Amino acid sequence: MKKHIPVLSVSLLVSLFIYVFYRTEKTLVNQVIMALISREHYYAIKCGVTTALLLQDYLVYSLPEGLWVFCITITSSFFYLKVRNRQWSLVFVPIGMALILEILQLLHITNGRFDWMDIVFSAGFWLLALLLTSTNRGKEPLFQSFNVKTCCCVASYCIVYLAHVSW
Repeated sequence: MKKHIPVLSVSLLVSLFIYVFYRTEKTLVNQVIMALISREHYYAIKCGVTTALLLQDYLVYSLPEGLWVFCITITSSFFYLKVRNRQWSLVFVPIGMALILEILQLLHITNGRFDWMDIVFSAGFWLLALLLTSTNRGKEPLFQSFNVKTCCCVASYCIVYLAHVSW
């Protein structure tokens, strides 16, 4: 796990940067930031950043999803869930979540809009994470022990919630 911390940190910081400065103020992470600093100060900083650094739409809307799939896949690669005497590797959960989210958006059941580019980014980053973690053979049950790896895995799933758009 320790060898993945730098790439996980950079991935999460890039996603956070994009969410804070380029995504809607209605995301929970932005609501938290506006609660910590004034709304006016937030808008001033956001305006300065978005004026100085123009990003393409696919970077603003598809890259963060790909990066969270990447991070969750890496942190999940150390674990499995045991259900009825079967072991289910958690590395399939992130890509499953991304695909289900896109289907729910296509059916207008959840916020957002269906986008093939989101699927492409998610699948690409999922495959990259699988390649980076292919040597993680000693998997353990997720909730068998409480350690740094378990905390990182659970935290990576919780971080995705901060990207949720409030009503």
